[in-house]
Amino acid sequence: MLTQVAEGVLIHRSELLQNNAVVVRGQTGVLLIDPGLTGGELTCLANDLSEMGEPVVAGFSTHPDWDHVLWHADLGDVPRYGTARCAADMRDVRSHTDWRARAEEGLPPEIAEETPLDLYGLITGLPAGAVRIPWDGPEIRIVEHPAHAPGHAALLIKERGVLVAGDMLSDVFVPMLDDFNGTNEPVEDYLVGLRRLEDVADGVDAVIPGHGSVCGADQVHARIEQDRVYVRALRDGGVPDDPRVNSPKPGWEWVRDIHAGQLQKLARKRAS
Repeated sequence: MLTQVAEGVLIHRSELLQNNAVVVRGQTGVLLIDPGLTGGELTCLANDLSEMGEPVVAGFSTHPDWDHVLWHADLGDVPRYGTARCAADMRDVRSHTDWRARAEEGLPPEIAEETPLDLYGLITGLPAGAVRIPWDGPEIRIVEHPAHAPGHAALLIKERGVLVAGDMLSDVFVPMLDDFNGTNEPVEDYLVGLRRLEDVADGVDAVIPGHGSVCGADQVHARIEQDRVYVRALRDGGVPDDPRVNSPKPGWEWVRDIHAGQLQKLARKRAS
């Protein structure tokens, strides 16, 4: 079911991980951002748009995590954009002969058999440094940053007062850092990402996270600060006073495991 967030901006939420697929109305159809997760959910989304008389004219993936690069034939054969780095990451993934098996291994077992992979990761990279999505709808500014995943981008729909945050500013997930591969600085990268979101947050009426509930203008800076406090506490090896860790939403207790794993990885990184 589609829910309106702002004029011309709607969301379709997945059941398992509360992913928010974002629909933005344009002149001749809609831009679809991060659609997921199961075949049934994607078909439902396609049917809802068809009943509204709104064809999909383009897609966008905010970053190359599996649950943000899905697609379904019912949504149409249209350009699916991402940042240059996001697209490069997905090309690398699909260059391996066993890419499908690797992708299947990373799926939650509850939906592994229901998640469509035929069109997985077929992203068209925009030119490096691109700051706008090429389409006939409202201007959408690309806010690329190094937090969470390669080529991660938030999208600012200023005309509609909406910030699509990708996998940040969630009320159910703690901040998840990029890979601890020994060469990057995942904590500092995440703090840079938060600063870039903060730079565009004034005047925003709604923030749509990749997972969880949409927040209004009165909560935008609080969510940014909550994530900043968490990341700094993680860096310092402490346990933050964060309800997503200490008293998570029922059914989301496993977020504590994500937190514990990140603490361990940072400890190993410091030791090395």
